[in-house]
Amino acid sequence: MNAAEFTFVVWVASFLAGLLGALTGLGGAAILVPVLTLWFHVHIHYAAGAALVSVIATSSGAAAAYVKEGYTNIRIGMFLEIATTIGAVVGAYLATKTPVEGIAIILAVVLLYSGYVSGRAQPEHPEGIRPDPIAVTLRMPGSYPTPEGLRWYQVSAVKTGFGLMFGAGTLSGLLGIGSGAVKVLALDQAMKLPFKVSTTTSNFMIGVTAAASAGVYLHRGYIDPSLAMPVMLGVVAGSFLGAKLLARAKTQWLRRVFAVVIIVMAIELIFNALTGRL
Repeated sequence: MNAAEFTFVVWVASFLAGLLGALTGLGGAAILVPVLTLWFHVHIHYAAGAALVSVIATSSGAAAAYVKEGYTNIRIGMFLEIATTIGAVVGAYLATKTPVEGIAIILAVVLLYSGYVSGRAQPEHPEGIRPDPIAVTLRMPGSYPTPEGLRWYQVSAVKTGFGLMFGAGTLSGLLGIGSGAVKVLALDQAMKLPFKVSTTTSNFMIGVTAAASAGVYLHRGYIDPSLAMPVMLGVVAGSFLGAKLLARAKTQWLRRVFAVVIIVMAIELIFNALTGRL
């Protein structure tokens, strides 16, 4: 495979990853890092560096569309960014000190959990939520568009969500992914946000988190422009299409497909790490 063919194939893979990531809210980088590592034989640090660049581009692109359409809760996103940014710097530093096999196994575990979260049924409109006093004080409750008109929602367990977001940021910096699964755990399960609000708010947040991590990767020389460029362009294109399709997509079916894909990749990552093939 020559350079032009490699660039095109990487772009196609990145496009599909960005499309799935935007529709499920779990992030295309969760697919990209294992794909680049296992199928294209890219060193995991360079794969993570390219994925972080794509995450920044995804957030800058798709998130703008989500904000315009009224899904994203900007107040929640900005508040939780404090935790994810600090975690991202910590994680990026740890990435330079952790063996490649260790990073691969941690990534595989995160992917397996992502698959579990993705495959579970999620209520589209959570009911009976007791509002958190912190959320009320910071005016976090909001509304989002539905076919029946605007639907209002409450926000719960802000402290728990903040702590989980620190963990999500650390994983993002360590693995070069958006840590969508942990963000979904915080936004969907702890804070009880509606699925489409948590999906879009997660996309809004990951750009700042990735930018904090990418600075460390750039300083270490792990961002290769010849790899990062097709990855970024593919993910941006896929994410824009995903943003357009989200409102009418059957998200639960897509999450199950996403779950199968990343579970297979997780198993392959563990096998390659344990057999010294990375």
